[in-house]
Amino acid sequence: MSEAGQSAVSVTNVRSLSDAMREMKNAAADRADVVVDMREASRTRLELLAQELQPVFADVPADDPSFDFAISSGEQPRLWIDAVAHVAMGRDRRTYRFLRDTRLGRVVLAESTDIAPVADQVTRYIAERMVERHRAIEGDVEVLPRHSETEEAVASAAPYRSAWRGFFGGLGLVLLGGVVGVVTVAVAMWDRFPELETLLSRF
Repeated sequence: MSEAGQSAVSVTNVRSLSDAMREMKNAAADRADVVVDMREASRTRLELLAQELQPVFADVPADDPSFDFAISSGEQPRLWIDAVAHVAMGRDRRTYRFLRDTRLGRVVLAESTDIAPVADQVTRYIAERMVERHRAIEGDVEVLPRHSETEEAVASAAPYRSAWRGFFGGLGLVLLGGVVGVVTVAVAMWDRFPELETLLSRF
């Protein structure tokens, strides 16, 4: 092959590689545009839900740190209600999904293509969390009934009775063991002492 032919092939390969790289860049840009469009569509729908819930958000005391009420950025925008609950869009970018993270995994609290039922469930969730917080702050504690003085005296004396009962029970076991030991030794040594047997038979 001549040098001219080799040069032509080289130029053609470089031109083809450049065209291929340009096509890949265009395809990547198109995909990025699609991702951006999907992200913006999701964010727009979440903003509509946030507007629907704005009166509810406004009723929450400003000093309550339990809630976030913010739309996060990223590939999948989310409307955060608190640290464990948020609303995100489904894969179809039309379905609202109200999710909560628990110890057993993520659970779906509401799912609909309509804003109203999801907004209602978010409102109930916020109300439930506020009631729980108020009860925790107020410290709802059930007061146990007080014992009478007699019951208290009996209860205070019970440990002492239990201690003495244990002491005498242990002492009885020791004495019984000693008696059994003496009898056993006497029976074992009986044949070895005929004089003792003769002496005892006189009585």
